Amino acid sequence: MKLSQFKFNLPQELIASHPAEERDQSRLMVVNREKGTIEHKVFKDIIDHFDDKDVMIVNNTKVFPARLYGKKEKTGAKIEVFLLRELNHEIRLWDVLVDPARKIRVGNKLYFGDDDLLVAEVVDNTTSRGRTIRFLHDGSDEEFNNILAVLGEPPIPKYLKRAPEEIDKERYQTVYAKHKGAVAAPTAGLHFSRELLKRLEIKGVSVAETTLHVGLGTFRPIEVEDLSKHKMDAEYFSISEDAAKTVNTAIENKRRVCAIGTTSVRTIESAVSANGYLNPESGWTNLFVHPPYDFHIANMMVTNFHLPMSSLIIMVAAFGGYDLIMEAYEQAVKEKYRFFSYGDAMLII
Repeated sequence: MKLSQFKFNLPQELIASHPAEERDQSRLMVVNREKGTIEHKVFKDIIDHFDDKDVMIVNNTKVFPARLYGKKEKTGAKIEVFLLRELNHEIRLWDVLVDPARKIRVGNKLYFGDDDLLVAEVVDNTTSRGRTIRFLHDGSDEEFNNILAVLGEPPIPKYLKRAPEEIDKERYQTVYAKHKGAVAAPTAGLHFSRELLKRLEIKGVSVAETTLHVGLGTFRPIEVEDLSKHKMDAEYFSISEDAAKTVNTAIENKRRVCAIGTTSVRTIESAVSANGYLNPESGWTNLFVHPPYDFHIANMMVTNFHLPMSSLIIMVAAFGGYDLIMEAYEQAVKEKYRFFSYGDAMLII
């Protein structure tokens, strides 16, 4: 398929700038592939679509405060440093983006916080905005992480067009987040409250926790018309023995398996065995799912409403069927659903 087939008109006012008042009070669009129907509900109603021994696959990655503001040595120029991933834990080496990049060269030192609480040295150029930096900090890991927590901001997307607020520290994170490493939230999971998860547990629904550390590459614009030529950035994932066993038991018993978010789909589709089961596995995946695609594990999916011509809407269309999903998006605009990270949700069954 072609990139231009995923273009649609999205009014700016439909982009959610803040989360819903309660996590499970977002709107929920239910898209039924077999019937070709589209229903409008509230997210907490999702429980009606699950039965005993069904399984939800979630991404338990934890967003860390990845956006820092520092100043350049000598000039004092303000520099934004966006932490992408740690390259070497022992020497605190990080892959980052800097803005404005033209001012930052190898050898420059950057100072963060009052009294220069943290110092970093630029050791390499990676891309036009990319740099490798080394934090010059001799304290313990706990001390270093505490400093980052104080100095860093929740990395809410720039399209929200606002500064981070206190609410973002809680709400730009799933209630089941455990393993720190993401620079963007797995947003489909933001709709689940602890109360809703408890109700699902009482109903007999099992949760299989997997991990995929979401990077900015997931949101990088696709610049080729031919989708088969697009390359995704690699992201680290991990699937435990317990998670694989939970999912595989559901498959054997012909129960429903629901992937919560596109990141969960990428994770499980990167670890499929030859006979169609889920392997316990960890590593890096650059899988780009686009139509036509034969999904192996999940037969249900929860997702948010995504950017036109993004890798995310393309994956959703591969799962739900191109015509039905584009019709659903047309209805979402007409019915004024909220879009993107803090927006409403879609359940595909």
